[in-house]
Amino acid sequence: MKILLIEDDTQTSDYVANGMRERGHVVDHAANGRDGLFRATGGGFDIMIIDRMLPAVDGLTIVKTMRGAGIKTPVLLLTTLGGINDRVEGLEAGADDYLTKPFAFAELLARVNALSRRPPIVDESTVLRAGDLELNRLKRTVTRGGKRIELQPQEFRLLEYLMHNAGQVVTRTMLLENVWEFHFDPRTSVVETHISRLRAKVDRDFDEELIHTVRGSGYSLGITG
Repeated sequence: MKILLIEDDTQTSDYVANGMRERGHVVDHAANGRDGLFRATGGGFDIMIIDRMLPAVDGLTIVKTMRGAGIKTPVLLLTTLGGINDRVEGLEAGADDYLTKPFAFAELLARVNALSRRPPIVDESTVLRAGDLELNRLKRTVTRGGKRIELQPQEFRLLEYLMHNAGQVVTRTMLLENVWEFHFDPRTSVVETHISRLRAKVDRDFDEELIHTVRGSGYSLGITG
């Protein structure tokens, strides 16, 4: 694999880079957020390992910028912040996994290997439609009835998944795994909060609601009746 490592701590970067290279991986290292952002948005990597606290540009900003640009490369976020709110913040920014320092290299390697095994989301459609709602994956735009709707990167990913599964019920677990790529329940209201925000933008000022709660099951997107 080709790995981008964005880490300003020399001891940590040497530890991770040397370990990965010993296992046959190619590692490109950036020692600050500005250089890391430039390389990350350039693409060409299989996995990115990004420190949250970086000089010049912080790790969350790098991840948000990547996701906003449509770059879906798996990201493992490294941090000294171990609180649940910090983990959720990182995942909401678009990170795929979260590892708290200090860590054992064996766990880091296991998490990287797990991320590399996740199949990429493949869909031939550039434009998704549900009624008068339209999402353009290439341009990263959303309109309803010709009116532009501004979404945050994670809101866009959530709507994209709902529209890809339009007419079907998607569960909270499915959303955690496929939108946040979070394979255990963080015990927070992250899904409910984002659904509420998305409803306010997509259904507000329109006669017909498109995002529906299926009691006891999950959510669905589509025209009823």
